Amino acid sequence: MSQWQNGTEMPRWLDKRAGLTPERTAVICGEEKRTFRRLAEEVRKTARRLSGLGVGRGDRVAFLMPNGLHTVTLIHAISWLGAVLVPLNTRLAPREIAWQLEDSGAKVMIVNEAHRSLGEAARKACVEGAPKALSWDELGDQPEQETEGCSRISLDDLHTLMYTSGTTGRPKGVMLTWGNHWWSATASALNLGLDPADKWLAAVPLFHMSGLSILMRSLICGMTAVVHPAFDPARANRAIAEDGVTIASVVGTMLTRMLDELGEEHYPESFRCMLLGGGPAPRPLLERCKRKGVPVFQTYGMTETASQIVTLSPEDSLRKLGSAGKPLFPSELKIVGDNRELAPGEAGEIVVRGPNVTRGYWKREDATRDAIRDGWLYTGDLGYVDEEGFLYVLDRRHDLIISGGENVYPAEVEAVLISHPAVEEAGVTGFSDKDWGQVPVAFVKPKEGQSVAENELLRHCRERLARYKVPVRIHEVEELPKNASNKLLRRRLPELIPGGGQGETGP
Repeated sequence: MSQWQNGTEMPRWLDKRAGLTPERTAVICGEEKRTFRRLAEEVRKTARRLSGLGVGRGDRVAFLMPNGLHTVTLIHAISWLGAVLVPLNTRLAPREIAWQLEDSGAKVMIVNEAHRSLGEAARKACVEGAPKALSWDELGDQPEQETEGCSRISLDDLHTLMYTSGTTGRPKGVMLTWGNHWWSATASALNLGLDPADKWLAAVPLFHMSGLSILMRSLICGMTAVVHPAFDPARANRAIAEDGVTIASVVGTMLTRMLDELGEEHYPESFRCMLLGGGPAPRPLLERCKRKGVPVFQTYGMTETASQIVTLSPEDSLRKLGSAGKPLFPSELKIVGDNRELAPGEAGEIVVRGPNVTRGYWKREDATRDAIRDGWLYTGDLGYVDEEGFLYVLDRRHDLIISGGENVYPAEVEAVLISHPAVEEAGVTGFSDKDWGQVPVAFVKPKEGQSVAENELLRHCRERLARYKVPVRIHEVEELPKNASNKLLRRRLPELIPGGGQGETGP
């Protein structure tokens, strides 16, 4: 039986899409627009230039570039050749980038002018096997070499090698196949529906899973990707109000800033989905969206699942406020603890499986064996399902605070702190305590021009939380520690206290 009969092989996506809907708009970046036909033409030219550098099927090609039409073109050109995409986070330090270049075995690295010095510093930091590096402009000057590229693709082939944020230890290279991306896009379409007029806003980085997945959906579903160079709340709101954006992918802090900028205005009825990911959403934020009629679809996913794997369906978005929804078709989910599957309402580790789940980590067989067992991915996240099977995400397992035998989820305490009108961001972590084992300590960043007394925040928490969940101390800080993916680093919160907050309680 052929691969085609097995359903694992199909025509190259960009060529197929350009043949189906050649004049439909594929991407909008500022004043620049490209139809699928024209995008395919420019991608083929870029692919031939990469081929002239010796890039072929299976080779790793890294890129260190911000959002833009050039990045969209490069991503598709790498895929057109059947090479493997290695997105690099532009917020990383040179040594961090160097490690990923070496670990992935990247053959070529493409940078833009703004990141040329960062790319060069990363190459110099490589101990061995530094890739050839070119700027986007230099790539445009390269001679083209005729190539058919990868005319047919197998869903089993590796498409992307994307490194996790590395909140603990070295980042791991998540291996994502063409099939992972295919099933992720298909599952999303089955949940949200397809509309030829859809425009999906990508104000999140294309080097992140959330941004890259939008480009994959654009090709597979034939929708327009509206790519912003960086997130700006006013520009994002204008894209929805004036430019016809119907779907947007955001995280909590982005949504909060968009609502603040929106003020008393409302989004048009044509805007049908605010896809909210990036961790447990504070309930006050969801309540605020409900009052303003913002169609928030809370979702749960990660790099290992090629974007979302659980999403709240439209008909349940208000009835199940705070839930991440149910597993998308055809994925599965269960909650485990104490070596057994837990009953509804019991909190434990979230475990998922499905065709969009990674097959493992590059050159990390130990990590793969630990995370993937009998086809199930053990996420390290904590949550529970209710009697109807809806998932509620609580927190990262490693961030759990156990105080006097009771579980304290930092995200829950942070949500209460953020609900105070003077607080912009909050972080909570556990400190050792001789009586309780651990106690929660909070750090808050006030909104610009505002300040709030610790006693006021403690009173605010006591009115909304069980006694054991109330922080023993609340510190006001100028910034919270974040990693290169802009995620809160709770393990670094003690560093904000003089002396590092070491020792028994006493912070």
